[in-house]
Amino acid sequence: MFGMGWTELLLIGIVALIVVGPKDLPVLFRNMGQFVGKARGMAREFSRAMEDAADQSGMKDATDALRGLSNPKKFGLDKVKDAADFTKWEPGSSTAKLAEDRAEAAKKIHAASAEKATKRREAEAAAQADKTAQDAAKAAAKATGSGASQADATPDAGAAAPQADTAGDSKA
Repeated sequence: MFGMGWTELLLIGIVALIVVGPKDLPVLFRNMGQFVGKARGMAREFSRAMEDAADQSGMKDATDALRGLSNPKKFGLDKVKDAADFTKWEPGSSTAKLAEDRAEAAKKIHAASAEKATKRREAEAAAQADKTAQDAAKAAAKATGSGASQADATPDAGAAAPQADTAGDSKA
């Protein structure tokens, strides 16, 4: 309280018992307790009045702002909290525009990839048809016996002929 320990309080109590007497000592302690309680209440009321006056004058806001600026960690957290405030969020602002742009880009990419896939399939089908036609022509030439003259006439067929012969040998 005032920097007094239990030994000092015990000494004061013994002196008060001797000076005041045992009959009036409880009344004295009760009055002292009431006086200390009133003093503490007055001090508390004074502190509250000063804090209220500082709040009304705007001093507390200025002090908080100064403390926030001097503490970079707190300053950063305040900015994060302000940015994450969902009461200020407006759906359909920049997020909706970005979502529309992304959806449009996704449609374009999907259409382009579908078109390229179709062209690739058509090219593969045409290559397969050419190969089938060449194989059929070779088989027809082999069956008629004029395979050498026809192979010389078409260079592509001649290049593919040895492969066809080896394939024919492996089948047999």
